[in-house]
Amino acid sequence: MQNRDKVCQEGIRFTKFLIVGLIGAGIDFGIMNVCSQLLHFSLTISGSISFICAVISNFFWNRYWTYPDSRSRSFPKQLFMFFIVNFIGILMRVPILHFIEPYFIDIFQKYPIFNINTNILANNVTLAIAVFIVLLWNFFINRYWTYNDID
Repeated sequence: MQNRDKVCQEGIRFTKFLIVGLIGAGIDFGIMNVCSQLLHFSLTISGSISFICAVISNFFWNRYWTYPDSRSRSFPKQLFMFFIVNFIGILMRVPILHFIEPYFIDIFQKYPIFNINTNILANNVTLAIAVFIVLLWNFFINRYWTYNDID
């Protein structure tokens, strides 16, 4: 029965992590679109700024809601660990944004979808792919390194 409880606990944590991720994704997509569409920054710059904002939000939500029992490390140390994991995540993310976006721009120019702006659609699809890949990395590494002090 105890093993079943641990699996259930991990499922709840993963669900909370996904909810936090959705909040972070909202921040990420919102800021990326403001920076790229209104401020005319490149997708790489916009995506990097939005990523940093989402990471800060996610750290607080995860520390206080997803893993509230993870307190054996000091706040600064845990933030540093979380930042390292996410820094590696951004190193994964930037090449995805840089190299995949032109591919989607070409596809959406050839096959328009409901007259949606090609660049906006390509930016958001590319970011969604990057978010998904980095989400998996972040969950597993944060769970078993940053927050490994819980049962």
